[in-house]
Amino acid sequence: MSKFNLLVKQLYKSKLKSRSFVVMTCIYILGMSVAVFWSDIKDLFTGDDHTQQIAIVNETTADLSGLFVSNGDMKFIQNESNVSTLEKKVKDEKLDAIIKITDQNGQLHAEIATFTPLKLNDQAALNSILQLAGQNYTVQQLSLTPDQAAQIIGAKTNISNKNLNEKSADGKSEEEKQSGLWVSYAVGILIYFFISTFLSMITTEIASEKGSRAMEMLLVSVKPATHFKAKIAGVLLLAFTQMGMIAVVFLIYAKFAKNGFIWDMAASIVKELSIGYVIYAILFLLLTIILYLIVGALFGSLVSKVEEAGQVLMPAMMITLIGFYVMISGISNPDTIFIKVFSYIPFTSGMIMPMRIGATDIGVMVPLISLGILIATIIVSYLFSISFYKRSVLTYSSGGVIKKIKTVLKVTT
Repeated sequence: MSKFNLLVKQLYKSKLKSRSFVVMTCIYILGMSVAVFWSDIKDLFTGDDHTQQIAIVNETTADLSGLFVSNGDMKFIQNESNVSTLEKKVKDEKLDAIIKITDQNGQLHAEIATFTPLKLNDQAALNSILQLAGQNYTVQQLSLTPDQAAQIIGAKTNISNKNLNEKSADGKSEEEKQSGLWVSYAVGILIYFFISTFLSMITTEIASEKGSRAMEMLLVSVKPATHFKAKIAGVLLLAFTQMGMIAVVFLIYAKFAKNGFIWDMAASIVKELSIGYVIYAILFLLLTIILYLIVGALFGSLVSKVEEAGQVLMPAMMITLIGFYVMISGISNPDTIFIKVFSYIPFTSGMIMPMRIGATDIGVMVPLISLGILIATIIVSYLFSISFYKRSVLTYSSGGVIKKIKTVLKVTT
């Protein structure tokens, strides 16, 4: 056990201080920072600090003033009537736009006059307001007061679900499914990026020791099985460390950035999640990473030098990429047969099954079966890899993955 601890400690410390680990951690944190502060960064580069000055000319008898509320992006100037004067201001760039509202055959018609075309976001915002104004106008034609019209337009239907199948649990609400979908998406992204980083790390680490012949000297005093387990444990500890760093930075951003808006949004999402779902998501995340690390250690023992690592890693990276794209395809509809099939495949279930658990109404046995298949695959892969590792780690050959495996079996059998 002391040799195992020594190898884990040596790998952990060396990789923790390595340039690649620091750079990748900084890149992940930078990417998260860009996502959090994207609106501020966009304004910095686009110079989008100009508040649009928009005049409203309402030629109808309806009261629509309550819909055109000024904000940081747009300032509405209401109760205007002299269109020719306003058009001159637009040409002189003292106004950005004029919205002329008229009645055409009992329906609201809005004309937006500009000298410089509005940006897409501003156009979309105005269109949304004008669509609501059209609905409000139609309701007001029924001789209702503005408050009554607003009450009708803002009316919402309370929806609940009732499952008549007594053998199954009640169906999830839309909020629960949306929350599960967002969390499963985050889990899938974490799996993809951490596998991309640490699968390559463990393979190149073993390949570099083997290529420099340091492996031969090391295995004189350490059993191959101990070396194999130490590499997996050391890299897994590094993955946990990087996860912890990113989680701490995210919590700081969520709590203090944008007046705690992200924290409140995350809290509302977590509120809709069950404890069982959180446990499933964590298990699938950790077990999937462990499975790929076992495969990565096995691949590292097959190559003779670091330059060959990319070649043997290609199949595993392709499977990860396929799983990632399948997960993205399930964002719009997580109930397809495509999603169901990949949720049982061990190398992709970690990204797909949390989505089915959170965003669909499935029975208790479905995730348990998928989790059982994943655990069984890890056990079989571990036993096979540790047996094969003893024979392949000191065997040097060239060619593709299949040829290397055949060479190892031929030489050691």
